[in-house]
Amino acid sequence: MPEQHIVLRHRAIPHLDRLDVYVANGGYVQLKRAVTSMTPAEVIDLVKQSGLRGRGGAGFPTGLKWSFVPAGIDKPRYVVVNNDESEPGTFKDHEITLSNPHQFIEGAAIAAYAIGARDVYIYSRGEFWDEMVHLKACIAEARAAGHLGQNLFGTDYGVEVHVTPGAGAYICGEETALLNSLEGELGQPRLKPPFPAVAGLYACPTVVNNTETLANVPQIMERGPEWYKAIGTEKSPGTKIISVSGHVARPGNYEVPLGTPFAEVLALAGGVWQGRAMKALLPAGASAPVIPAETAMGMNCDWESVAATGSILGSASFIVLDETTDMAWVAYKTVRFFQHESCGKCSPCREGTFWMKKILTRVVHGEATAADIPLLGDVVRQIDSKCFCPLGEFALSAPRSTLAQFEGDYLGHVGAPRP
Repeated sequence: MPEQHIVLRHRAIPHLDRLDVYVANGGYVQLKRAVTSMTPAEVIDLVKQSGLRGRGGAGFPTGLKWSFVPAGIDKPRYVVVNNDESEPGTFKDHEITLSNPHQFIEGAAIAAYAIGARDVYIYSRGEFWDEMVHLKACIAEARAAGHLGQNLFGTDYGVEVHVTPGAGAYICGEETALLNSLEGELGQPRLKPPFPAVAGLYACPTVVNNTETLANVPQIMERGPEWYKAIGTEKSPGTKIISVSGHVARPGNYEVPLGTPFAEVLALAGGVWQGRAMKALLPAGASAPVIPAETAMGMNCDWESVAATGSILGSASFIVLDETTDMAWVAYKTVRFFQHESCGKCSPCREGTFWMKKILTRVVHGEATAADIPLLGDVVRQIDSKCFCPLGEFALSAPRSTLAQFEGDYLGHVGAPRP
């Protein structure tokens, strides 16, 4: 199945990051339509009808999320764009930001109108310096042309778009930690409820959406929800950008209809490199349980199909691992990442990731005993379902799944000499 570009339209339209090119290809027409001829409720209903789900990882229905912002609260409202993109193996938002920025800026402005917000904050990954410079220039250009700012299109509605650097921490991809960071506080998750829709940024009603999610909105409005629902599957409509990396011949972003067989996505990426066989797949970066190759090759790429394998689609950062990969080493690398990125707020995550890393360090260095393998499983069970936010639960994904499916890779280290 070939790619279908809704969000990555710049691959078919050169220089789409330029305002004149974007406008010549229908840019900002849907924002004008929304502001001048639709009510906020009509915009929300249209997005609901499309079935658009959040592309940041959770897959929550976007229009429904917008509708949670309550009416009758005399406070400012905000749209916050999660452009933090810190999941290992994920690089889709990076490409959108550099090559098709106006489409997601327009989508964010439409979202702002839909919930009654007048300010959009783009929380961009701290290392995205070039991207932030580019975004700010695009926003300034759009504002000067009358596509953003006050009294849009002769109405009394206005929206300003701001860009702010993130804290350089994985935890700030969690929406409440992101909001804390945006306020200048420690990037640590908040207790919910209240949810951001009621008390988000500065304790005001807030919608947090991913960059890829919002980039779909102008095209959905232009072509209609029925067109969008005809792509993908019934429960997972539309396309999804899949970031493919690891042991493949052509790493990169591939935008395909949801429900596309994984085997076809792997073929788009040139297959497993160096003529080797595939051993396993990490379907959502470091966060997801590992899927053995045989299972992955029979899997379709949508939320329901990946969940049926016992894993998650998440942000669809597919890390392909070939037959030479030591899965105990994979668990060690992912746990080391999460131990470093833990915010330390809750002890199951703070202490549990430390002890998992300690055990896995012994394993990969050939210093483990046979007792360390069940001990690792013990620590996993003690952390499970006890963490304040998903980070601690994500840290369990690789060790738990590799212990269950590739125990031989662990046993091969027991008693082996240190390299």
